[in-house]
Amino acid sequence: MGLERRLSRSMFAETEIVELRQVCMTPGRLFEPGKYIAGELPDTAFEMGLVEKLPPVRGRSEEIAPPPDPPPD
Repeated sequence: MGLERRLSRSMFAETEIVELRQVCMTPGRLFEPGKYIAGELPDTAFEMGLVEKLPPVRGRSEEIAPPPDPPPD
C-alpha cells in the first residue's frame, strides 16, 4: 500500500509561487496544472496533495512567468 501525501496550506507562504500538478475542480472554478501563487489556490488542492514547492531558482528570478490569469466568467 502506498503512502498518501497530504500537505497543508500552512507549509507555503501566501505569496509563494507553487506548482499545481493536476487539475483541481471546485464548485466555482477549474484550476489547470501550472504555476500559481499559493494564496490563489483552494484549500482542497493542498489537502489532496496536488501542490508542490518549486525547486530553487537558478539565474534571475524575473525569468519565471507569472501565474496564468483566471478565465473570464
